[in-house]
Amino acid sequence: MSKVLVAMSGGVDSSVAAQLLLEQGHECIGATMMLARNSTCCRLEDAIDAKSVCIKLGIPHLTFDLTREFDQEVIRRFVEGYAAGATPNPCIQCNRWLKFGLFWQRAQALGCEYIATGHYARAQRDEQGIMQLYTAADTLKDQSYVLYPSVPEVLEHLLLPLGDIASKDEVRAIAQRCGFDNAHKHDSQDICFVPDGDYAAFLERQDGFDSSEGDIVDMNGKVLGRHKGIGHYTIGQRKGLNVSLGKRMYVVDIDPVSNTVVMGDTSALMSQDFDAIQALWPSGVAQDVIHADAVVSYHGYRHPATITRTGQESFHVHTDEPIRAIAPGQSAVIYDGDRVVCGGIIIKGNHVRA
Repeated sequence: MSKVLVAMSGGVDSSVAAQLLLEQGHECIGATMMLARNSTCCRLEDAIDAKSVCIKLGIPHLTFDLTREFDQEVIRRFVEGYAAGATPNPCIQCNRWLKFGLFWQRAQALGCEYIATGHYARAQRDEQGIMQLYTAADTLKDQSYVLYPSVPEVLEHLLLPLGDIASKDEVRAIAQRCGFDNAHKHDSQDICFVPDGDYAAFLERQDGFDSSEGDIVDMNGKVLGRHKGIGHYTIGQRKGLNVSLGKRMYVVDIDPVSNTVVMGDTSALMSQDFDAIQALWPSGVAQDVIHADAVVSYHGYRHPATITRTGQESFHVHTDEPIRAIAPGQSAVIYDGDRVVCGGIIIKGNHVRA
């Protein structure tokens, strides 16, 4: 069989992925990426957990210190996104630049034909023989949304052993049967490099991030109050605004140029049209127009839509019905049934009045 470099975070999913690959006859090497200091994953303790599993499996274990690259490609983009008034998803950037970039390069240098992760998704050939990215059998755990950056040259060499497993309980049962100490280890939550979940405090500690106060205004520009810094806000937010208007009002826009937070009612959050940039097509096949489902947040609802390719790395989405609180910086991932068609970073949409 093939030589595989398995990305092992120290968690149960990647541990079971390695076990399943060995059962299939592959030659495996486990590798842990050391990414962010003070994170909830990829810490020294996680590397120790991963090494313990590798010893039990009888395979080598390596560690890659990618803290500098993680800071540059993931944290920097996260900070820049918030500074631009967006709400970025760092997990997608981590997958694009580190797992499907640097990790794959390390695998090739080690003579590996494939990389593998413990993500819940499937990489399979369609009837025409084209490698495609599909949703996982376990729809509750499906992670295909964050895997759309697996471009063709990577997808051809990506193994996802957990894609056909029915449930997380089954994964834990395999780990327990194998005697893994991490069989009941909790899944990581939130953004790994902001373990306390306080994004605003994290942003305020970053060099060059403008955390100064500014005006909260309505859609006509009338000043309603003061905000604590744009890093505290995201589209659709209602709590923590410290503005009392006698009716429900939400953040509908964030303008970093004027350092203002714009508030409006629910109708101002509704949109049917938006564009996505930095678009990627996992299969490499980019259709000009397709009617499919758009998902605009991780584990979000599917919205039937017409997707029109507008460039080599961009597409436009027109949904059949208005969507509430589309946040620039999040990813729009397009699904045709259980197949991932493409994905890209959302830029501002056009609001419609209900």
